Amino acid sequence: MSIYATLWTLKFPKEGDEHLGCEWIEVRAQAVPAHVGSPTPGCGYEKGDPYAAFLPPALATDAEGNAPFHRAVVIVTEYSIKGTERNGQEYVSPLLLLTGEQYARMTFQELHERICDALRGNRSPVLMEVLLPDGTHRIIRQKKPPDGSGTAQEGEGPAQ
Repeated sequence: MSIYATLWTLKFPKEGDEHLGCEWIEVRAQAVPAHVGSPTPGCGYEKGDPYAAFLPPALATDAEGNAPFHRAVVIVTEYSIKGTERNGQEYVSPLLLLTGEQYARMTFQELHERICDALRGNRSPVLMEVLLPDGTHRIIRQKKPPDGSGTAQEGEGPAQ
């Protein structure tokens, strides 16, 4: 039996940025309900939390196993592998692992940016796409700042 409940499935640009001819990938939000691993008597985990090694801390719940937030929300792709040597419920490389409270307080724009950043990996975001007269196109990416952290914004970067 899975500890996850699917909240939604959406398509995102496979490499984090939409452009002409980009491939798309299914991204799924998997919630871990508050009662999973809960120390609250009656939730079934009186002997300990078997998921503590890979999930945010367990939550105290009411008598019915409810709490204001999910324990966790794990963002994965259609290709994410579930099941590790440590635990069959653990995702090998989730895009994001959030507490339920973090997820609930995040705007969709913030979540979208974090997912796209994770899909993009170490590539800089696409700044623009140039359509050439011969029908081909060229992708121009933002320049990274000198310290290599994130992307330089207009007016930032090395002095000239």
